[in-house]
Amino acid sequence: MYTVLAILAHPDDMEIACGGTLLKCKGRGDRVVSCYLCSGNMGHVVVMPDELRRIRAGEAKKSGDMGGFEVIWGGFDDLDLYETKEARDRVVDIVRRVNPDFIITHAPNDYMSDHTATSKLVFDAAFSATCPHYETEVEGTAKMVPIFYAETSNGIDFNPTEYVDVTPFMEKKLEMARCHASQVQWLLDHDGVDFIEQVCISSKYRGYQCGATYAEGFTQCRTDMRLSTKRYLP
Repeated sequence: MYTVLAILAHPDDMEIACGGTLLKCKGRGDRVVSCYLCSGNMGHVVVMPDELRRIRAGEAKKSGDMGGFEVIWGGFDDLDLYETKEARDRVVDIVRRVNPDFIITHAPNDYMSDHTATSKLVFDAAFSATCPHYETEVEGTAKMVPIFYAETSNGIDFNPTEYVDVTPFMEKKLEMARCHASQVQWLLDHDGVDFIEQVCISSKYRGYQCGATYAEGFTQCRTDMRLSTKRYLP
């Protein structure tokens, strides 16, 4: 049994990027922690940020409860996440509290600043969290662990090196995605994107690539001390 920490930028990123994989992890007995560094408060054209922050927290909790995941927050608002020491230290604290066996986060070349900042902060903080004399609010250290990058928005410039067959979990993945009702409408109005259809088509496409009905694709962070002979993804 592993402890899995998914650190993403916004509520609903988890369901899009790795929801089926996390459900599969939960199914094999893993502890699953889903962390959102940003509140999602900018994700609407009509609902004001303070109200939307509350709405999206509720949507994330509903989805997390459905999956049996622990949901935690980084405490930043949308478009206010940068590669600063304060931000890195908060992520260090998250990693030390959870002490995961592996981490899933955004790809370094994803489409917007909150995603790319999250990716870099996770990379830096996962190392810093292992250093005994790097002091933050949380005492102790975490172990050095593998990092897996979930695919970019719509898979642009992303070539998976690992696949997870999520076919048995696809319906629940979509149910969890539908919990984010504020975003289903916002993405349709703002970007002309059918959120649920996009999630479904992306998983279907990755499934074609690996001989499954539905799949999610990942690349592993290939740096010294983060590689292992173990298979972590389910």
